[in-house]
Amino acid sequence: MTLLGHSGAWDEWRDAMSGARMHHGWMLTGKQGLGKMLFAEAAARELVAKDSGHQPDGAHPDILILKRLPKDDKEEKKKDAGKPFETKRNITVHQIRAMQQRLNTRPTLGDRRVVIIDPADDMEKGASNALLKSLEEPPAGTYFILIAHRPARLLPTIRSRCRTVRFPDITDQQMDHFLRQEAPEADEVTLQAAISAAGGSPGAAINFVAKDLGRLFGVMQQIVMNGDPDMILRGQLTDAIGARPDRERMLAIIDLARSVVAGTLAPDRFANGGHDYTGAIEAHAELVRLSGQAPTYNFDAGILIAQIGSLLASAAPLRERPNV
Repeated sequence: MTLLGHSGAWDEWRDAMSGARMHHGWMLTGKQGLGKMLFAEAAARELVAKDSGHQPDGAHPDILILKRLPKDDKEEKKKDAGKPFETKRNITVHQIRAMQQRLNTRPTLGDRRVVIIDPADDMEKGASNALLKSLEEPPAGTYFILIAHRPARLLPTIRSRCRTVRFPDITDQQMDHFLRQEAPEADEVTLQAAISAAGGSPGAAINFVAKDLGRLFGVMQQIVMNGDPDMILRGQLTDAIGARPDRERMLAIIDLARSVVAGTLAPDRFANGGHDYTGAIEAHAELVRLSGQAPTYNFDAGILIAQIGSLLASAAPLRERPNV
């Protein structure tokens, strides 16, 4: 099955497979939640299966997948138990070197092996430098697929050695159709919240629906439209978020707040005149910064929630927000 927005990527991949010489390094770029990892795994299976025999249904011995490891022994136990777990901030140099040791042996089932790194833009500096050596002189029959949500964070020398496949954002109309099929239980408010916050990423949209952020979406919209001089709406926002939101929920909430503020900056809003949008511009920039920091930094949920509420209030048109 071809996922939404993947047709062009499959055309590029299969054209390359049918050519005389398959490029050894590939970089899949696009927003998080577009299904790049699903594509990478399926594409890798097609490649290692070419001209070889039976392929296993489960984990494949000739497909090596490098992801962020659990951050400590406690989180490792959660992973082993099949529970949600926190990861380290980066893919480490030790993981890359362990992978390189594997490449000293022959593939198990055929003549090809694929290394998938997800996300490659989260490699620590030493890991990037170590990987570069393998990309410069790849072992025979070895191919690399790097998944990059933010490719600019990768070394230019790594990017230059990879063929780039870009995964496009999904339109709001496509997203609406997709969500009505995949999440028929979602109400209209939740659907619109998911579409607004996902920014063209189907995976993010499904994540928002699963976290039931419809109520938050409504409260956030009221704050940025009308301000919150008496802080009643911010109290409702805090109640809707809950006392102890986990990291994944907080990341989704930050993205939702960012998308709500971004909606106030649409071109047609400026035609109304009489409003100062400086607050919205500054609030949006700060929410973008928070969304970049929150995945890896420890944070106090209560302080972060209060900060999000204040940023939303500061995004309201100036004449409507006597108090922030």
